[in-house]
Amino acid sequence: MSFAGVSWIAVVIAAVLAFIWGAAFYGVLSKPWMKAARITPTPGANGMMPGPALLVNSIVCELIMATVLAIFIGIVGAGAATIGTGLTVGFYAWLGFMATTMAVNHRYEGYGWDLTVIDGAHWLGVALIMGAVIGWWS
Repeated sequence: MSFAGVSWIAVVIAAVLAFIWGAAFYGVLSKPWMKAARITPTPGANGMMPGPALLVNSIVCELIMATVLAIFIGIVGAGAATIGTGLTVGFYAWLGFMATTMAVNHRYEGYGWDLTVIDGAHWLGVALIMGAVIGWWS
């Protein structure tokens, strides 16, 4: 099931695995991340859990990200993408777009490098997971 060289099954699997990675990553690093992001947890029914709108936003954005990464991998892999191609493209997409954007935004927003390192590690994991899955399925 593909369109324009994009395997939609791979895109969905990549997005879901990336979402699960994010939940596990920030579940483990929630306290240092909240400190770095200057977020004070509010007690209540949800505790520190994000609301449904944030979760929907996350999965939709990860689906878009996986789709674009699949297009990039398809262009670079020229129809013969591999896990290695996916990992390579994922890494360079992270380095060139995600890491640099966070570094600029966090500096202008007045956050420290600790937030950039934590968020950067998360997005690196996302890019590598998506790249590996898409490269493998393509």
